[in-house]
Amino acid sequence: MKRMVMLVMSVFWVISLAGCASHSHQTVQSVQIPPRIDLKEQEVIGVVEFTSSSKGKLGPLATSKFIEMARRDQGLVRIVDLGTAASALRSVGRDRMDAEAIRALGEQHGLRTILMGEVTISNIKPNVQILTSLRSGSVSAQVDATLAVRMIETATGASLWNTSSEGSREVGQVSIFSGRNFAFDSDDPDRAYGDLVNALVSEATRDFRVTWERR
Repeated sequence: MKRMVMLVMSVFWVISLAGCASHSHQTVQSVQIPPRIDLKEQEVIGVVEFTSSSKGKLGPLATSKFIEMARRDQGLVRIVDLGTAASALRSVGRDRMDAEAIRALGEQHGLRTILMGEVTISNIKPNVQILTSLRSGSVSAQVDATLAVRMIETATGASLWNTSSEGSREVGQVSIFSGRNFAFDSDDPDRAYGDLVNALVSEATRDFRVTWERR
């Protein structure tokens, strides 16, 4: 009887061990999730150079970075550079970016949608003590910024998609002028404030990029 009990207990122990081993070997995989928005469905896409609340090359850099990152996982996407808002408006004889201007730009360039964006600087904290006697200079600073982007349908002027992202980074070569005015002016903007722009653009283009999910 005792040997029978021991045998039964041994069998249960082996079965339990096998079950634990099987459970421990369950595979966890990373599954690719396609972009939420397929930009090919929005072709041809026009891009108006992003504006900035500060002087300098922050807007143009954000524009180029956004285009590059947005189309990275999308394959070949047809995009037309419309230049600045002012030049785009002049090309269609309009003075403000309303529905009529959007429609005219769409007809002129064969566009289905147009992307526009704005970089807003909300806070600048220079990393040096600025004396009242300092009239001008170039310093590094901690900067808070927001990037807002929207996609507009040219046929109707309706907003199809919009997003915003926020970031805070240390940037270089911030020019300081009298009256507490600032400008993001650098011969190498990517080096000076590329980290800030990359952070803003990475978040803003999430809907256009492939993501991964562990399952």
